[in-house]
Amino acid sequence: MLRRVRGSWRTGRNGRVRAVRRRGGAIWDRFAASDPGLLRLTAGVRTVSAIALTLVVLVMFDSDVTYMVAGAMTAMTATFAVKDTLVRDQAITLALGLPVALAATSLGAFLTSQVVLGDLFFVALIFGAVYCRRFGERGTALGLVGFQIYFLSLFVGAAAATLPTLYGTLALGFACSAVVRFAVVPETPRRVLTRLRDAFRTRLAQLVSMQIQMLDADPGQLEKVLDDMRRRTARLHEAALMIQGRLEEGTKDADKAALLQRRVAEAEIATERLGMLLLNARSAERADTLTLHLPNAPVPVTGDWRPAEDDATIALRRDLAALQLLVRPSGDEGTAVAHIRNRLLGYREEERLPAASPALQDAFRGIGEAARSVLGLRLALDGPQDESDDSPATTRSREEFDAEDIALATSDEAGEDDRTGLRRPTTRAAFQVSVGSVLAIIGGELLSSQRWYWAVLTCWVVFLNTASTGEILVKGYRRLIGTVLGAVAGVALAGVVGGHTWLAFALVLVFIFAMFFTAPLSYAVMSFFVTAMLGLLYTLLNSYSFDVLVLRIEETAIGAACGVVAAVLVLPVHTDRRTDELLGTVLDRLGDVASAAVEQLSGGAAADLLGKARDLDTALDELRASTTPLTYPITPLRGRRQTVRYLVALLETCAYQARSLAATAELLPHSRTIAADPRLHRAGRRIAHNISVLAAHVEDEAAGGEVRSGASIASTLRDDGSGTPAAGTVTSRVLRHLQRLDEGVVGLARPLNVPVADRQPAAKSAIG
Repeated sequence: MLRRVRGSWRTGRNGRVRAVRRRGGAIWDRFAASDPGLLRLTAGVRTVSAIALTLVVLVMFDSDVTYMVAGAMTAMTATFAVKDTLVRDQAITLALGLPVALAATSLGAFLTSQVVLGDLFFVALIFGAVYCRRFGERGTALGLVGFQIYFLSLFVGAAAATLPTLYGTLALGFACSAVVRFAVVPETPRRVLTRLRDAFRTRLAQLVSMQIQMLDADPGQLEKVLDDMRRRTARLHEAALMIQGRLEEGTKDADKAALLQRRVAEAEIATERLGMLLLNARSAERADTLTLHLPNAPVPVTGDWRPAEDDATIALRRDLAALQLLVRPSGDEGTAVAHIRNRLLGYREEERLPAASPALQDAFRGIGEAARSVLGLRLALDGPQDESDDSPATTRSREEFDAEDIALATSDEAGEDDRTGLRRPTTRAAFQVSVGSVLAIIGGELLSSQRWYWAVLTCWVVFLNTASTGEILVKGYRRLIGTVLGAVAGVALAGVVGGHTWLAFALVLVFIFAMFFTAPLSYAVMSFFVTAMLGLLYTLLNSYSFDVLVLRIEETAIGAACGVVAAVLVLPVHTDRRTDELLGTVLDRLGDVASAAVEQLSGGAAADLLGKARDLDTALDELRASTTPLTYPITPLRGRRQTVRYLVALLETCAYQARSLAATAELLPHSRTIAADPRLHRAGRRIAHNISVLAAHVEDEAAGGEVRSGASIASTLRDDGSGTPAAGTVTSRVLRHLQRLDEGVVGLARPLNVPVADRQPAAKSAIG
C-alpha cells in the first residue's frame, strides 16, 4: 500500500514537473519569437555586464563616484558602439576605439576653458563623426566613440589634473567591455544565425496555430483573429529578413547561404499562401481576400462563414495540427512524424486530394506545399535525414530539392552606392548636423552655460538613422515626449534613492538594460529610460535638483528644434521627394520580380527570382519606414495619412503575390509534376505595362500612358479556345496570384492619381 502511495506521489510529481517544463518552454518560445535571435536581450545583458564589471573593479580600487560614473559610461559606449559582425573585426574596432577615446578626453579637458575654440572643435568633431559613417560599421563606431567620450568629459568636468586617472578609467572600461564581449557574453555570427533560425521556426509554428484558430473562430471573433494573423505574418516576414541579413557572415559556404535563403523564403511564402487559402475555405461565400489586409477593411461576414462539418473539414483541421508538429524542430523524427510528413506531402498529388469543394481542395494543396517547404527548410538547417519511411511523394520532393541544390548558383554581390559629394547621404547629414549643432550650442548657451551640451546631444541623436525632414521631426517629438516623462520619473526616483549609492547604481543598470531592450521597439520609451538614468547619475554626482531636470527638458526641446531647422534649411530632403523616390524603386523591383517570374513560368530562361524578391522586400521596408512621418498620429493631414496607409498596404499585397509567383516559378526547372505554360507570357504583358506606367508617373507627373483594366486574367487565357486550366498545372497554381497582382496594380492607380482608361488624374503629388 505504502509503495503504491509513493509511486502515485512520484508519478504526480513527475507529471507536475513536466507540466511546468512545458509551460516554461512555451513561455520561452514566445519570448524568443518576440526577440528574434535574442539580439535585444544579448545587447542589454552584454552592456549591463560590462558596466557592472567596471564598477566592481573600480570599487576594488576605492575610486571616487565621479570616476565610477565615467567608467560606467565608457563601458556602455564601448559596448554598444561596436557593431561589426565578425569577431575579429569587433576586436580591431575596439582596439582602435581606445586611442580615439583618450584623444577625445584630452581635448575635452584642455578645451573646457576655451569657450570659442572648444565649441568650434565640438562642431568639427560632430561633422567628422557623421561623415565617418561612409566607411561602414567601423567608421560609424569610431565616430560615435569620439563624440560620446568628448561628451562624457564635459559631463564629468574633466580637467588636466584628472587626466591620468581618467585615462586609467577609460582603459578599464574598454577592457571590461572586451572581456564581456569575447568571454562572458560571446556572440558569433553563426550563433546569432542559429538563434534566428529557431525564432523563424517558432514564428512559423505560431502562424500555423493562428490559422487553425481562424478556421474555427466564431463570426464575432473573426476580426480579432485576422488582426492577430496579419501581425504574426508580419513578424514571420521580419524574421525572414533578419536571417537574410545575417547569412553572409553566419554561413561560410556561399552556396549554402543562398540555399538557406531560398528555403526560408519558400517556407514564408507557402505558409502565408496557406492562410489565404484557408480564409477562402472558411467563407461559404468566398471572402474578398484582396482587401482584407487594408487599413480598417471590413471583414465580409456572409452566409454561414463556416465550412460544413464533414469528413474533409475534420481532416483539414487534423492536418493543420500535423503541419504545426512538423514545423517545430525535434531531435528524433521517428516513424510517426515521417508518416505525418508523407500524408501531407501526398496532397501535392491531385489523386490524393479528398472529395470536397474547390476551396477546400485548394486548402489541402496549400498544406501539401507548406509541408514541402518545411521539409526543404529542415534539409537546409539540419542536413540529411532518414529516408527509409519515405512515400513516393516524399521521395519526389527530395529529388526536387536535390536538383535545385545542384543547379544553385552563388548570388552576386550587391553593388556599391555610386553617389558622390553632397549627394552622398553621409556627407549631406554631416553638414546638416553641424549647422544644427551650431544653432544648438548658441541656444543651449542662452539657457545654461554649464549644461548647453544637452541641446547638442539631442540635435546629434535626432539625425541618427533618419533620412528626411519628416523623420527628423518625428524623432525629435518622440525624444521630447520620452524626456519629459523620464524627467518626472527622475524626480520621484531621486527622492527614493537619496544617499544610497549602490541602490542608485543598481537602478542605473536596470534602466540601461531597459534602454537597450526597448530601443528597436520605441524611441520614446528608450528616451524615457535614458532621462531617468541621467537623473540617477546626477544624484550620484550630487548635482541633482529639480531645476536641472527642467533644464534637461528645455535643452532637449532646443536641440530637437535646431535639428529640424537645419534639416529644413541645409540640403533638405523633403519627405514627399524621398517617399516618391522609394516608391519608384519599389515599383521597379515589383516589375522585375513579376516579369522574370512570368517569363520563367512561360518557359523562359531561369533567373535568381528569390534574390529579386529579396530586393523587393528591402525596398518595400525602406518605403514603409520613410512614410512614418506621413502616418504618424499627430500629423494634421488625416486624409493623406489614410491614403498613404492604403497605398503601402496595396504594395504589400502586390509584393506578396509577386513573391508567390517567384516561388512557384522556382519549382519549374526541377519538378516532374508541373510544366511551363507559354500562354502565361501573354497574361503577364498587361501587368508589366501597368507597373511601368505607374513607375513613370511617379518619376514624372507629366508622363503619359494609362493603366489598362479589363477582362480577368483567366478569360484572357481562354481566348485561344483552350478552356480553363486543368487542376495541377502550373497555370492553375499561379492564376489566382496573377489575378490578384493584376487587380492590386490597377488598384494602385487611384491613390497615385494615374488615369485608368478615360479617367484623368486629379492631384499633384504621387504619394500625397
